Amino acid sequence: MTATAAIDDCWNCIGVNGDQSCPELAQVIHCRNCPVYAGAAQRNLQRPIDDAYRAEWAAHFRQPAVDTASVDQAALVFRLGREWLALPAASIDAIAPIAASHKLPHRARAGLLGIVNVAGKLTPMMALDAVLGIDGGDAAEPGASGRHVFARLLVMQYEGQRFAMRVADLHGIARYRLADLGAPPATVNKGLERLVLGVLSIDQAQANGARALRVGVLDAALLGHQLTRLLR
Repeated sequence: MTATAAIDDCWNCIGVNGDQSCPELAQVIHCRNCPVYAGAAQRNLQRPIDDAYRAEWAAHFRQPAVDTASVDQAALVFRLGREWLALPAASIDAIAPIAASHKLPHRARAGLLGIVNVAGKLTPMMALDAVLGIDGGDAAEPGASGRHVFARLLVMQYEGQRFAMRVADLHGIARYRLADLGAPPATVNKGLERLVLGVLSIDQAQANGARALRVGVLDAALLGHQLTRLLR
């Protein structure tokens, strides 16, 4: 079997994990949307398999199976301002690009910004920061330099009603047990405290080593009820 050509990992130099100077980023937004990245992935999958690789995976599959039955919770982790929060994955209807909202006449509530078109559906646009009583500014996360971060619309569903909320960043899906949740800190504000089930610690790799990301897991039912009240 012939060796595959060396892969030019430009995404680590001039792409999202590098200095972000690649001229293609303005068009493709993220390296994973670039044909160069896709081509490198194909070549990586076609690389020859050596004995060390086989031995490594053989050792991996000889390990006893991990009991994951108790890991029965899944939540989408996102950032709002400087606060990392999470909602149960089952309550998330969609993730969409940021879109302009339109104000509703005679509806001037602090948590209701108006309506927004999400995939052809008119959806109430909610100000989650106002509902939770936190600063929702898009301040960069400390220590997150080098990441290509951009805001999105998170669309939550509660009892058949959809709500769109602007979030500053997404971390991804976290799986955990309810027993893993810790108590919220004593300094948390009352608006956030009453909607938080607990705090989850997630280990994540950073340039200066691993650190724990502390995430407030929101109660989807209580939040959904609160958002529904704002529509009345």
